[in-house]
Formats: sequence, structure tokens, C-alpha cells
Amino acid sequence: MAAYYPHNTSQQQQNDMAGFVKIFSKFYPCEDCASHLRERLQTHPHDISNRYSFCQWMCHVLNEVNKRLGKKEFDYSKVDERWLDGWKDGSCD
Repeated sequence: MAAYYPHNTSQQQQNDMAGFVKIFSKFYPCEDCASHLRERLQTHPHDISNRYSFCQWMCHVLNEVNKRLGKKEFDYSKVDERWLDGWKDGSCD
């Protein structure tokens, strides 16, 4: 989602994304994860001013979850490769 967010956003796009993130945090299927996301939104609000900032924020949130679950952290520099362009080796994960 963040990978497809515009580089230059209008106020309406920012409002729409802010609303989506808020609703997403309420309806995420795992209540434990949803609760953590709502807490995260209170302590470290999202930056939806542009694509880069939103991607960085989303990756940080993803890595908080990965740490909690004992998973490897995601390399922020690979956002486009992972979610926009596809892996260079053509694999699909």
C-alpha cells in the first residue's frame, strides 16, 4: 500500500490515507496486533506527507512486529523491490 502511495500527495490523499490507517488498526484480524498498532499510532503517529516517509513509517511498524515475533527485520531499502517492482531474481515470496 505504501509502495503505491504518491510521491507528492494532495491534502485529500493524506486525509484518505489517515482515515484508512485508523480504520485498518480497528479491523485488523489479529486483535493483539491491532492493539499494538493503535498504541503505535498514539506514540509515533504516521507520516503520510509523501511516499518515502510513509514507506519508512510502515517498515518501522513491520519491523516492530517482526521483533516481537522473533522474525528477521526487513531492510527498508528493499521496499520497491519487495512490494512494487518484484525481486530482482524473479522469485515470489
